[in-house]
Amino acid sequence: MPKVIKVAAAQCRTLDTNANTLKQLETKVKEAAAKGVDLILFPEVYLGGYPRFATFGAKIGQRTPDGYQQFLTYFQGAIDLGDTPQGADDDWIHRRLPTLENGQRGDGTREELERIAQDTGVYIVTGVLERSGGTLYCSIVFVDPTKGIVGKRRKIQPTASERLIWGQGQPKSLKAVSTTIKGVKICLAAAICWENFMPLLRQALYQQNVNLYLAPTADARPTWLPLMETIAYEGRCFLLSANQAVRDDQLPEWITEVKREGKMVSPGGSCIISPFGQVLAGPLWDKDGELLIQELDFEECERGRLDLDVAGSYSRNDSFHLEVKGLDLIPPP
Repeated sequence: MPKVIKVAAAQCRTLDTNANTLKQLETKVKEAAAKGVDLILFPEVYLGGYPRFATFGAKIGQRTPDGYQQFLTYFQGAIDLGDTPQGADDDWIHRRLPTLENGQRGDGTREELERIAQDTGVYIVTGVLERSGGTLYCSIVFVDPTKGIVGKRRKIQPTASERLIWGQGQPKSLKAVSTTIKGVKICLAAAICWENFMPLLRQALYQQNVNLYLAPTADARPTWLPLMETIAYEGRCFLLSANQAVRDDQLPEWITEVKREGKMVSPGGSCIISPFGQVLAGPLWDKDGELLIQELDFEECERGRLDLDVAGSYSRNDSFHLEVKGLDLIPPP
């Protein structure tokens, strides 16, 4: 009997406020639910925003007053999920850390995401600009419709000038999460944007027997699609990638470095790939607010293990060994 679920990659851009972006997320999740979608992926830092073209007034050895003000604006627009800079792992997931008097953890975004997932029955994975202590993190949250948030990870290696504004996440947060949807056991994990160019990070996900690989991104270069095809084929897993389609005149007003000419600065490129490296949906270009929807038969992952299993028979574990600090690479139950 086929092991089939329906998934969606949401090519949605960040709106002017977190409240409006969260409303858009709810609208898109409801739209997906009406079409029978079981799991939906939103782009990198969808909640909070990707600060494309912002310089934050930074040069080597020098910052400017305007740059500090830019960072203040960006910082104040981040999401507080109630976690610590060290990452509280299970203590945070299971709410064992102190809560506010109203029962919230952080600013209430966590509870709102859990409500949307519960109301719609859709498993939500979304990028978040997370504020913890005095540091910002590019994060991903996994929201189960029955259990609430079951996982969160922080980008462990911000790319290029992202390192100025985002802290390094904990490698232990690479832990995969498992769920069962329509009787199908799904093991899912996320690599954020250029983390997908890190071979050892990819192998850390493969070794956890991931069969649904998520790649939220801000990269719309021509090199992105072949990378996604390679990863899906290499890992013998289904792959979803979601990016934002954004014009320069839709970027936040505080990003003063950009010319407002109505030109597309991130054309998107969201896609869904099979375990044999075939493009099942997308890439989607220049369209904002669209959903890519596809039925996936997870027996395809098992068929592909006949000749390629980089976590097992094809890995030569007798000769090579990978360790990740703080992370057990045994697949989750």
